[in-house]
Amino acid sequence: MSALASRQRYLPALVTGCLFAAMFVAGGIRYEGFASGQVILNVFVDNAFLLVVAVGMTFVILTGGIDLSVGSVVALSTMIAATLMSGPGWPPYVVIPLVLLIGSGLGLVMGYIIHAFDIQPFIVTLAGMFLARGLCYTIGTESVPIEDATFTAFAQTRIDLFAEMWISPSVIIAAVVVAVAAYVLHYTRLGRAVYATGGSEQSALLMGLPVGRTKIAVYTISGFCSALGGVLLSFYMLSGYGLHAVGMELDAIAAVVIGGTLLTGGSGLLLGTVLGVLVLGLIQTIISFEGTLSSWWTKIFIGLLLFVFIVLQRLFSSRSSR
Repeated sequence: MSALASRQRYLPALVTGCLFAAMFVAGGIRYEGFASGQVILNVFVDNAFLLVVAVGMTFVILTGGIDLSVGSVVALSTMIAATLMSGPGWPPYVVIPLVLLIGSGLGLVMGYIIHAFDIQPFIVTLAGMFLARGLCYTIGTESVPIEDATFTAFAQTRIDLFAEMWISPSVIIAAVVVAVAAYVLHYTRLGRAVYATGGSEQSALLMGLPVGRTKIAVYTISGFCSALGGVLLSFYMLSGYGLHAVGMELDAIAAVVIGGTLLTGGSGLLLGTVLGVLVLGLIQTIISFEGTLSSWWTKIFIGLLLFVFIVLQRLFSSRSSR
């Protein structure tokens, strides 16, 4: 890879990082107590589940696909976990692997249908979204509290760092997921096949790459990450509810695209996805510090900022490619 191509590859993530830094500096100037390390750590604590879901979405979008089912799978995972631990009283070390298996299985089925029947991922994952959300309400229509002692103790654990800063175990889990995913994308055959499939599926086929298996694999990974995100959301909320994670698929897509991954596939970095999640979280933090905007104006403000970030990123990218 040439030096110019390398710079162009990292430019979108660099732009997102600069935007995050500018927002943090602006927040520190405007709000007292904003410019602290704990504020950034709180962004990770509050968005660990979204980061894990966005990692799975990154794999899918890099192949040129899309997964609209992730939010519903997150909600279904919380409902299954909460119901099994509250009703039959199953222990967490049995429930959590089962939830991860179910999420991976849903992703595997969707990936197989997309590949075997050559159906657009938008349609298949839309059906998966309705299926998973419907299953939530089949299990129950009310919020189910999680009162298992082991699960609750783990969820409420604080990992002290230094200077009175702390993180939750969910942040550690999310960091491990990011590290493993980055290794897979950049140092394994699967990762190379993911980028090649997104760049040009026909060229990948001509090179003898397993395009079909790659598609199935990325949707399985997305299903696994969605289920794990549901587990982390259960830690965060200590409940299961069919209305959890409504719209999370859009947040995950926004984080991935803001991080520089092209929706057409073939180009993007996992580091950019992490920065995209941080940008989303920092927007919410700034609005909470402001304290004068209603929830509806919060959504409008976030939408406008996301639009600005994406346009700026595209402008810089297009200039660098000339």
